[in-house]
Amino acid sequence: MRLAPLGTAFVLAFALFAAPALAQAPAAFPPAISVTGEARISVPPDLAAVDAGVATDARSAREASEANNTAMAKVLAALKTAGIDARDIQTSRLSLQPQYAPNRSGPSPITGYRASNRVTVRIRDVGKVAGVIDTLVGSGANDIGNVSFEVSQESKLLDEAREKAVADARRKAEIYARAAGVTLGTPLSISEEGAPHPIYRAKMMQGAPMAAAPTPIAQGEETLSVSVSVTWGIKSSQ
Repeated sequence: MRLAPLGTAFVLAFALFAAPALAQAPAAFPPAISVTGEARISVPPDLAAVDAGVATDARSAREASEANNTAMAKVLAALKTAGIDARDIQTSRLSLQPQYAPNRSGPSPITGYRASNRVTVRIRDVGKVAGVIDTLVGSGANDIGNVSFEVSQESKLLDEAREKAVADARRKAEIYARAAGVTLGTPLSISEEGAPHPIYRAKMMQGAPMAAAPTPIAQGEETLSVSVSVTWGIKSSQ
């Protein structure tokens, strides 16, 4: 006779505990439109850097090092004469390594040593890049590496691109809003997608005729690209 009341009490207790859980169910997300805005700004670079140096071979490590030091001194003196400031010349790599005979049975004997000294030359006038390379080669540099270009006001240009990207996102969102018959509200979230990246487009350039055949250089055009994701709220019709 007592089982029925206990069962009823259990059902009532379960209902009391379950009711608040149902009442706290999350509300549906507000209506919104999410789009991606993009912007690109193309500008010619105004700074350049050249990686170059001297590699010297000799029978002994001392001979290779001394010959390399003498050769590199001539290169640095030539850069100074060409108007490159000392603050724009930085050592990027210095090495001294043994050279081995071609592989054969047994250990390969050391046949000599190679000393290498490389510098990165910063050029603040991109019109002089070809001339600087010719100066390097003419003064004894026999190891020319990368030539890179950059824009000094990149941060300012990226900020301008970000404003244009948000404007592009608004334009797209308004098109969707009109097509759906709703009114665009305020932005709910804005996020930049990935890291802004430069895109290079080359164009040929030559420096002053310091040699019979000046080094042709592709100066390039740097395009700064920005992409943002924006979610816009939709205004209530009420």
